[in-house]
Amino acid sequence: MALSKIAFLETYALENNEGIMGAILVTDSDTKPIEFRVTAPIKPTNFQKTLYGDVLMEHVLVELVSVPLLSAISQEIDLILVRDPFFLGANNKQGVRVVRVYSQNDHPSREGAAKEEINSPAGDNTKTFIETSKKFESELPEIKKEINSVSENRNFLEPFERLKVACEQVHLQKTGE
Repeated sequence: MALSKIAFLETYALENNEGIMGAILVTDSDTKPIEFRVTAPIKPTNFQKTLYGDVLMEHVLVELVSVPLLSAISQEIDLILVRDPFFLGANNKQGVRVVRVYSQNDHPSREGAAKEEINSPAGDNTKTFIETSKKFESELPEIKKEINSVSENRNFLEPFERLKVACEQVHLQKTGE
């Protein structure tokens, strides 16, 4: 599995409790953008909050963000990187591996989850890890090898920052600010 096209999947919380937007950025292995898609703001109703309870965010991130965005992109991708562990549920909805990438300063991995440390960019002493759902845990060492071949020159956390700024800019354009 060579990483020629990587998708970065992220959410952006809108101010004043206006909901969240989902976004996907497809890049080449140098993290140069190829394709970008964004969802309309998603704001669950109070009734949905009541009915879904603790599984609401997983439902929103998997069913209302990741599935539609992955269906909308035109590129064939090799790997999907996410920051939020709820996105790992998308592994049960489609065939491309969804892998969470996070730093030692982020929320810890799921209890009992297999994780692998990946190379940090030169000069960065922050430890960075990957994990995936149980469905693909056996593939984590191979995924780590492919990510490490690219991560020596690229910071895999940086495209998520680009996505948040892009979502903010899209939202500001739509609201006319």
